Amino acid sequence: MTGWFYLLLASAFEIGWAVGLKHEAWMARLGFTALVVASMVASMMFLGLAMRSIPLGTAYAVWTGIGTVGAVAFGIFLYGEPATALRLACIALIVAGIVGLKLA
Repeated sequence: MTGWFYLLLASAFEIGWAVGLKHEAWMARLGFTALVVASMVASMMFLGLAMRSIPLGTAYAVWTGIGTVGAVAFGIFLYGEPATALRLACIALIVAGIVGLKLA
């Protein structure tokens, strides 16, 4: 179970740095840049820890899937990106894939 906890942490940091890259100040302010880079490092560190007990393919797919879904959600809610039926259906497919990998 610890591996899955690490994977969720890795995914949260993945979302954090992706959203941070969208923010206009990430390269303009050193402190903000440091947070984005720290999120990248933490994401990789926790992904590596998760892979000690979760198969590589499963861990990587779940990590990127959660990161993708989270980044899209933040894009919709924070930045007013479109939430079309097709985009939401594609996100649902990603979520189905994540659940399927967790159950397999």
